[in-house]
Amino acid sequence: MILSRQKSAISGTYLLDKEKTRKKKLPKLNDLLEERDYLGAITLLEFNQNSIRRQKYTKLWIAYCAFHLGDYRRAYEIYLDECAKPEFDLKVWVNLACCSFYLGLYKEAKDASAKGIDCDLNYRLNFHLAHKLNDDKNLMRCHSKMSDSFEDKISYASFQFMRGHYREALALCKNLLALNKNYVALNLYTALCYYKLSYFDLSRELLDDYLSTHPNSYVALNLKACLHFKQYGGKQAEAELKPLKNPSSHCVLFGLDLINHNKVVFRRGAGAMQILPPLVDVVAEARINLAIYHFQQDEYEEAYKLCQNLTPTGSPDYILKAAAFSAYGQEEGLVAVIKAAQQYYHLVGHSSGECDTVVGRRCLAAHFFLLRQFEEVVLYLDTIKGYLYHDDVYNFNFAQAKAACGNYKDAEEIFKLIQSEKIKTDFVYVSWLARCHIVNKQPHSAWEMYLKMDTSADSYSLLQLIANDCYRMRCFYVAAKAFDVLERIDPNPEYWDGKRGACVGLFQQIVAGREPRETLNELLMMLQNTSNPQSEYIGRTIGKWAKENNVNLEVA
Repeated sequence: MILSRQKSAISGTYLLDKEKTRKKKLPKLNDLLEERDYLGAITLLEFNQNSIRRQKYTKLWIAYCAFHLGDYRRAYEIYLDECAKPEFDLKVWVNLACCSFYLGLYKEAKDASAKGIDCDLNYRLNFHLAHKLNDDKNLMRCHSKMSDSFEDKISYASFQFMRGHYREALALCKNLLALNKNYVALNLYTALCYYKLSYFDLSRELLDDYLSTHPNSYVALNLKACLHFKQYGGKQAEAELKPLKNPSSHCVLFGLDLINHNKVVFRRGAGAMQILPPLVDVVAEARINLAIYHFQQDEYEEAYKLCQNLTPTGSPDYILKAAAFSAYGQEEGLVAVIKAAQQYYHLVGHSSGECDTVVGRRCLAAHFFLLRQFEEVVLYLDTIKGYLYHDDVYNFNFAQAKAACGNYKDAEEIFKLIQSEKIKTDFVYVSWLARCHIVNKQPHSAWEMYLKMDTSADSYSLLQLIANDCYRMRCFYVAAKAFDVLERIDPNPEYWDGKRGACVGLFQQIVAGREPRETLNELLMMLQNTSNPQSEYIGRTIGKWAKENNVNLEVA
């Protein structure tokens, strides 16, 4: 073993050159920040923090980069540690307040802001805090302190956007873009406003301009996917997100939540319960889409609870809230909740933006439907039938309103247009269609509907409906059969009374020639199913008439 060397394996000059090369290759923090490579910047800062290059403000720079990367929790913890030190810059309180705001800790954000210095950033933060906390007085106070600076104007535009005032936000963004053409992010903000206003072509045009310079933007690629979803569907929309499967160091963490949220929407709710609950109040639309998912699963209580804390920003939000309140209120018989649903529908239907639209008229129809003013329902729905001829939900409501107004012929025709199996197996549909068949002198069709149903509480209710409605419409043959089954299920005296009346009525119709004489055999069999003495008397009377009129009876 050689324990020493007389000559080194490499020269000292080589080592110095190697060190110089390493120094040259090491990126500069300012360059990384200009490129918005916050992940790379954090890597560099952490390297310096663990070396002789450690600087006084390294932790604060890491917090800054974490914040812009969307890692608000890490930035929050760093700023919190800094605030605990005996000597620190009061600006850190403002930075801590900003992190708290993005984490949804609005009370903590307000407290930290109060300890920070007075500056434009703090005024803007308090403005948005007042909005989140519904503090109108403080909102106006903070607004009065805002200047004509670019930062204040774009902040105000975001405030309008969050309120759902997309036209106002659009006007502000367009004005700022005209004065600051080099601020390419304004193209993205304007595109978002156009998207919310359903001007998809204009949104796509501005979005393409932005993507030409920032092709890896999470927000921009997500918006592009949403535009494809509107035009082509979920599969094409999700394909637009493929470039984000292997994100670069420029990725933004909050974008991941947004992408995961929208993938649930693109996949028509698949994975909703795994993805959406943690994102409620993190991604703005998560609460809405989770409520929609519960509503579509007929989980009305869960949808109602989510919508209770929903502050609507436009017609779609009001309609969702109205639908959730309406379904849950009717399911539980809660009058106050149903009344609230009526008001939401009325609000949309009479709004200036929706009063003469298909959506607005459907809302007014729903309002009157809940009030059980079905003539008004028919009036409004009739004006838009040309647009919704193949819409199953529309036809379901229209048919019910028609039937409630006594127009059973039209109601039956509309019920038969419905294709949705979910609606067709709903007892409301089944019972109304059965009633239409009976009133339209097709009682046998109603009876066939009963025979096709599985034994359940619904089939029992349908049997009661058929028995009573057929009796009322003098369709005594089907009424007698229905009451006969009911009596065998439950020997209730009321069922015997109904069966007796139906049997006597059927016999009268046979005598009058309105029913075939062959029906007498079935009639006598139904009477024999009853042990009541009256049935024997009625049977003898029928037998005597049959004998006198040469009718052969198979039943003795």
